[in-house]
Amino acid sequence: MNFDLTKEQEALRQRVRDFAEQVVKPVARENDEQQHFDVELTLKMGKNGLLGMVVPKEYGGQGLDNLSYIIAVEELARVDGSTAATIAAGNSLGIGPILQYGTEQQKQRYLPRLCKDRIWGFGLTEEDAGSDSRGTKTTAQYDGTLWHLNGSKIFITNSATPITLGTTVQAISDEKDGKPVFTALLVENKKEGFTQTPMDDKMMWRASNTGKLVFNDVRLGDDCILGEPGEGSHMMLASLDSGRLSIAAMGLGCAQGAYEMALAYSKKRVQFGKPVCKFQAVAFKLADMAVKIEAARNLLYHACWLKDQHRPFGKEAAMAKLYCSEVAAEVCDNAVQVMGGHGLLKEFDMERFYRDQRILQIGEGTSEILRLVISRAIGC
Repeated sequence: MNFDLTKEQEALRQRVRDFAEQVVKPVARENDEQQHFDVELTLKMGKNGLLGMVVPKEYGGQGLDNLSYIIAVEELARVDGSTAATIAAGNSLGIGPILQYGTEQQKQRYLPRLCKDRIWGFGLTEEDAGSDSRGTKTTAQYDGTLWHLNGSKIFITNSATPITLGTTVQAISDEKDGKPVFTALLVENKKEGFTQTPMDDKMMWRASNTGKLVFNDVRLGDDCILGEPGEGSHMMLASLDSGRLSIAAMGLGCAQGAYEMALAYSKKRVQFGKPVCKFQAVAFKLADMAVKIEAARNLLYHACWLKDQHRPFGKEAAMAKLYCSEVAAEVCDNAVQVMGGHGLLKEFDMERFYRDQRILQIGEGTSEILRLVISRAIGC
């Protein structure tokens, strides 16, 4: 068992950390306050190789392993959740299904731009289809020549920005034995009948784009089908396994950033003649944070290692996402307690971290659904 990162992974961590500190951090608070999806910042991330990280170089990607990608998300989340969400959704849910299931023509059409200056959405969630992904109501009917897409999606990250190229959409395409059959379609934003509306006034990830999508008789050719007709549900759910690794990385990075803020504050804040970190009540909170962050990191990195070894990793991805997101919640709550009133002010980043962590127990599978996934994996 070797827990050392490679020299390349260590260098990547430092490079992304420097980028996060020098480029992301100066604009993060204002972007959050203004609910501003920062196109310029996203393009800078593309130029720095943070889009298409695991995509082979032949398609314009970086050709990195999954652990390297997860380290990058972790480092971005250590500074800003919105920025990390853009990269996590762009790599795992936007690019992932096309890379995994797309035809050579589809890969050549989309991946080079998605690795450089465009992003892509993952259209699964609807008003009646969230944890129950098979509750989809959006339909795709084939007339022998074209597919006619009708319906809507909500809470779709990266789907309604000026640089969004399109969205992968799950739709009912048939029925078998009284049950719906699902197909995944690649729908470009410029398609007639397809509208995208940003969803604002969120508590968290206010600088990340979230969209509501409406399909009004959007007409698509066979070249827009991802994989095979009828395989949509399988592909979308399999993509969520990889997506859970990136959300776990966001939880880990969020916890790391909150812990570092609380630790630094506790060393400067003096009460009763000494820094508050010298009081056992505070010191033990910080010690518990450090322990749980270390446990979360090892759990997540092991899941990434399994994926990089081409071994089953679904159970471990669910465990990592569940644990990292709940550690982020606990660490942020205790970090606010350590910082007291300062942890509740917008001028301190801790307030933003406290808000941003809350989505992590919901997106990519709620904590309840993940416990269901894990319980089934262990034979319950």
